[in-house]
Amino acid sequence: MADKALTIEISINEVQPITQAEAHLSGFGSSELVGRGTARCNPGDENIPDIGDELATARALNDLTHQLMHSATMDIEAHTNRRVDHLRI
Repeated sequence: MADKALTIEISINEVQPITQAEAHLSGFGSSELVGRGTARCNPGDENIPDIGDELATARALNDLTHQLMHSATMDIEAHTNRRVDHLRI
């Protein structure tokens, strides 16, 4: 079995009070998936940019996870000709 390598590149853009992150996953042939996440600083909270970066990145990776699960579900269904109901993350 051959080893495989996937690459995730995360970009973060901060325009107060909103932080946006994109997680680009490549390595599955020619297709690339992009997960997106956003964080917003509550006006009553202290502005700590690292926390916004962490939240936006986590949400982008979570979005990417859901896209991968959806893709795997579609591939399983196409291969087995059966509906997949209970894949877990």
